[in-house]
Amino acid sequence: MNSKVYTCENESVLAGFVPFSTPSFKYYQHIKIPSPKRASLVEKLERLTIKHRLSLGTLDLNSSTVDSVEKRLLRISSTLTYCLDDLGILLAQKAAQSLSASQNDSFLWGELNMFSVALVKKFCSDASQEFLAEIPQGLNWSVANINGNAEAGLLTLKTVCLIETLLGYSSLENIRCIIFVDRVITAIVLESLLAEILPNCNNWKTKYVAGNNSGLQNQTRKKQNEIVEDFRRGLVNIIVATSILEEGLDVQSCNLVIRFDPASNICSFIQSRGRARMQNSDYLMMVESGDLLTQSRLMKYLSGGKRMREESLDHSLVPCPPLPDDSDEPLFRVESTGATVTLSSSVSLIYHYCSRLPSDEYFKPAPRFDVNKDQGSCTLYLPKSCPVKEVKAEANNKVLKQAVCLKACIQLHKVGALSDHLVPDMVVAETVSQKLEKIQYNTEQPCYFPPELVSQFSAQPETTYHFYLIRMKPNSPRNFHLNDVLLGTRVVLEDDIGNTSFRLEDHRGTIAVTLSYVGAFHLTQEEVLFCRRFQITLFRVLLDHSVENLMEALNGLHLRDGVALDYLLVPSTHSHETSLIDWEVIRSVNLTSHEVLEKHENCSTNGASRILHTKDGLFCTCVVQNALVYTPHNGYVYCTKGVLNNLNGNSLLTKRNSGDQTYIEYYEERHGIQLNFVDEPLLNGRHIFTLHSYLHMAKKKKEKEHDREFVELPPELCHVILSPISVDMIYSYTFIPSVMQRIESLLIAYNLKKSIPKVNIPTIKVLEAITTKKCEDQFHLESLETLGDSFLKYAVCQQLFQHCHTHHEGLLSTKKDGMISNVMLCQFGCQQKLQGFIRDECFEPKGWMVPGQSSAAYSLVNDTLPESRNIYVASRRNLKRKSVADVVESLIGAYLSEGGELAALMFMNWVGIKVDFTTTKIQRDSPIQAEKLVNVGYMESLLNYSFEDKSLLVEALTHGSYMMPEIPRCYQRLEFLGDSVLDYLITKHLYDKYPCLSPGLLTDMRSASVNNECYALVAVKANLHKHILYASHHLHKHISRTVSEFEQSSLQSTFGWESDISFPKVLGDVIESLAGAIFVDSGYNKEVVFASIKPLLGCMITPETVKLHPVRELTELCQKWQFELSKAKDFDSFTVEVKAKEMSFAHTAKASDKKMAKKLAYKEVLNLLKNSLDY
Repeated sequence: MNSKVYTCENESVLAGFVPFSTPSFKYYQHIKIPSPKRASLVEKLERLTIKHRLSLGTLDLNSSTVDSVEKRLLRISSTLTYCLDDLGILLAQKAAQSLSASQNDSFLWGELNMFSVALVKKFCSDASQEFLAEIPQGLNWSVANINGNAEAGLLTLKTVCLIETLLGYSSLENIRCIIFVDRVITAIVLESLLAEILPNCNNWKTKYVAGNNSGLQNQTRKKQNEIVEDFRRGLVNIIVATSILEEGLDVQSCNLVIRFDPASNICSFIQSRGRARMQNSDYLMMVESGDLLTQSRLMKYLSGGKRMREESLDHSLVPCPPLPDDSDEPLFRVESTGATVTLSSSVSLIYHYCSRLPSDEYFKPAPRFDVNKDQGSCTLYLPKSCPVKEVKAEANNKVLKQAVCLKACIQLHKVGALSDHLVPDMVVAETVSQKLEKIQYNTEQPCYFPPELVSQFSAQPETTYHFYLIRMKPNSPRNFHLNDVLLGTRVVLEDDIGNTSFRLEDHRGTIAVTLSYVGAFHLTQEEVLFCRRFQITLFRVLLDHSVENLMEALNGLHLRDGVALDYLLVPSTHSHETSLIDWEVIRSVNLTSHEVLEKHENCSTNGASRILHTKDGLFCTCVVQNALVYTPHNGYVYCTKGVLNNLNGNSLLTKRNSGDQTYIEYYEERHGIQLNFVDEPLLNGRHIFTLHSYLHMAKKKKEKEHDREFVELPPELCHVILSPISVDMIYSYTFIPSVMQRIESLLIAYNLKKSIPKVNIPTIKVLEAITTKKCEDQFHLESLETLGDSFLKYAVCQQLFQHCHTHHEGLLSTKKDGMISNVMLCQFGCQQKLQGFIRDECFEPKGWMVPGQSSAAYSLVNDTLPESRNIYVASRRNLKRKSVADVVESLIGAYLSEGGELAALMFMNWVGIKVDFTTTKIQRDSPIQAEKLVNVGYMESLLNYSFEDKSLLVEALTHGSYMMPEIPRCYQRLEFLGDSVLDYLITKHLYDKYPCLSPGLLTDMRSASVNNECYALVAVKANLHKHILYASHHLHKHISRTVSEFEQSSLQSTFGWESDISFPKVLGDVIESLAGAIFVDSGYNKEVVFASIKPLLGCMITPETVKLHPVRELTELCQKWQFELSKAKDFDSFTVEVKAKEMSFAHTAKASDKKMAKKLAYKEVLNLLKNSLDY
């Protein structure tokens, strides 16, 4: 790939296309660091080694671990001594520091016992401190003082030579340099040094790349590729590398290669020189002065390279022998594509095709040949998962295998197992699947708003509103009474929305909310304007806790044409005699002093206190005693509740710790305000309520309050915003944004429901299906998603099994994944614009759109749904692809739970997933004598089912390794089908039996019930392992060991994750294949399957007996308590460690299966942690 081919007649012409770097030598003096200093540091290293070796005796380690740690200590000491002599004290210190770094555990040359790792790191840390003591500190020392550092022994002259060489290329633009070293530790410390020095000189960036063979570094292949790519793009200028980059790297702009350590052989020499790919590039070899042996060796490498090129050019004149004439060779050509397979290539194609068939650790599918040279014939037996089982051919003995393979290729193409390009069907399916994964998705998606609450502002004399009474009833006593509120909409709401009920939650308990229709009212323009002005005023004050934005909001209020939120939220009078709307409270928003005085001339209030001075003028006492007021001196908003006739400006403060201070003195001292009407009584005011979301399941924290709920307010400092309005009414309105959020969500769900024809389910169930866990609501989609996922898998698998009867399990699985992957489900959902209906954000009242406010405060953009209905986009948000896919599955679950399988299929058809449950009779292979192969009587008795087609039972018990010609298929296709059937049956059973499960618990119960470990345990308890047909010694050993371990264990439960036994997957597969066989034989009757398999499963799991997987449970426990969880894996072991406060819990588990080792390690640490915490 990315290669170039040139044909040249001599080397001079070739040089014009293939650049050769100019080699040269760089000599340096090897002068050791001052002898006393070196001797002292070496002695300190030896003492540290002895000290830490002795401390091994204090650890509870076995002898092999002690030996391993001692070897590591000695090797680290040797490495540090090498760095000291070859690089200098400074780089030796950097090496020790790197080895002690916690993020570089793999620097310790392999995995150690987790308790001995700390000892090795401590040795490295102590060594780092010893080196550090020799390095000058303070402002007078700089790493960039190269010559001074060399004289002090901090850098060797070899290191200085490298730095000076690089600086000599400072004038070179766009430098790309590779420095080759022998050791990984050299690459690490040189990168660190150059990263300190070079940026101050020329802004060059340095990175290192090293291989993993030494075990001394933890760079992943991905990280190495990223560094090389950055080098290619110029983001990295210098790479310090080991031999890992000597071959395979092609950077056309690389113009300098430096051999810091000489090449060890000619291959290394030529390959490293070849990395300099740019014209006029340099290849520098650093050699110690006087080292004639190394210099002579490198000169030989130079002359050898030249001689090789000359020899290659000489041979270029030798003519190539003609290719053999294969024009008469038999072949098969696909006319539509021109793809061809010949007699000689047919064998490799058959082997390639078989390699792509399903396999496991006990069986690798391959062709089997039966050659009869006497008759000149050959029979080819293909694996059981292949649609062509047997092919015979006659030909010359020399080409018997080729002839039968060519014939097999023709037959495989005929049945579609080989494509028109003669590629295995599995390769084609995987290619299609990979293309699907690359489908682009824009995470910025719309958030819809219901059109029922939006309309055009009109200039009609009257407007009809349909009113619904919102009644709120708390389940416990409260300080304030909850009043009824009226919701007025321009349209009649759907019955299950307009007459719905739900609950709100706060720290005091729950509030039952009910909606009921009370009738239609015809409102004049003036009345509508009053209603809007009232609700904007009250909601803006509640949302902002100030009046800063109030005037702007009110100034934009006017009746005009245009799209805006058009619904009313007005107080109710509790009276059915005249009007339900409390117009007195609504009209109070336009309150003036003159109007009040005229209306209250005959007010019953006695004495001088009847008239009070306010910021707005004179008001009657009965007006300001139940009002919403604003105090400019502190910017607070209060709701008043009565007049304190026994308190005035001369009274002593009732505030705690106020001493003998009067209200006059307090306001003058605290706010610089002099009260003028000191004889007027004070108002009893309460700080305005804080809005919260009362839809969340999370526990509400008690509202943070001021020192006291109520405060005393001088009337003359108050602006009256609304009056009369009671504290109870204001308190009631704090819950309205949450009430409307639920109504808006129900309307969004209703609009989605209307889009799906022919099927009607409760709107609240649709809302549950489009509500994600991120909303923190009282419900979310997880249970419905689990149910929908199982049905979707079941429906698709059944259709594929019936319609693709020649496809093997691998091909069926790939096609199934392609149909129900998150990518495809998201695409289906987006085609129907489901993404706009999804509720994926936690409700925040601060972002709630106030109805009636000018549309400048928010944006409503018209959008058209696929059925040409209008809806509005209120905002855009980031929505993950998986969220859309989850909602598709949850909606399938919603329609399944409420309308049955037909309703679920109709929804799937609407969204684009075409599935048909019409069963077709599949033509089976010729009948076999089942009784001679399996114990039919025992199996039918065990399953409590009598097979009409006994061959299905044989197929369900046949492993792929059992290559007997009398059995046409293995169990893989039936397992594919049975897996989905059992998954759906068990999930549906759990969902129906426990309808009130909390979201997420159904998923846990399903995971603990539907897994291969549970099925395998069932198979062993039922002795099914004795009836499986297989021909694998490895599988036989694994089954025997598993059965022996089970018989010795006390394991009873067949559900959950209790088993410590590593079961062969084959055992669990057989339970699924038997379910599939019964399903097919019974005419796709899943109830028959459940009746047969359920007794084998034993007691079904319950919410009380469900257990989380140890990996998940420990992870969630550590997240909850903020414990540090670390893990490490080897080829046959898995280690888990948890640091909980000052304690540490660790365990290393070994198992032949990596998943089992991981589970055992997590399980043991989980038990240790629980016992320690008394959890």
